[in-house]
Amino acid sequence: MSRKKAETLDSKQTEMGFEGALERLETIVKEMESGELSLEDMMARFEEGQSLVKLCSGKLNQVERRIEILIKDGDQIVAEPFGEEPRGDSKAAPKDEDGRNGMPF
Repeated sequence: MSRKKAETLDSKQTEMGFEGALERLETIVKEMESGELSLEDMMARFEEGQSLVKLCSGKLNQVERRIEILIKDGDQIVAEPFGEEPRGDSKAAPKDEDGRNGMPF
């Protein structure tokens, strides 16, 4: 892929939200799995997909950092690593049989 074309893709992807990037990734996977692309087109899709994966990963990392900041410990906002049990909060929501605190995710 030419540098100019890659820069154009990067600028379009920067404007794209997480959901848009994920949708485009799904389209790329279907196109690649179809077996109808030439080798050059396959490589172009692969490069675009790699860039989209990087974009999605970055956006997920941003959300994770925001979640860490918003975890509340009593009356103080305390940053805790994502995915760990809150510390020192005896009023934490009870866990269901899956070990989750009633959240669907």
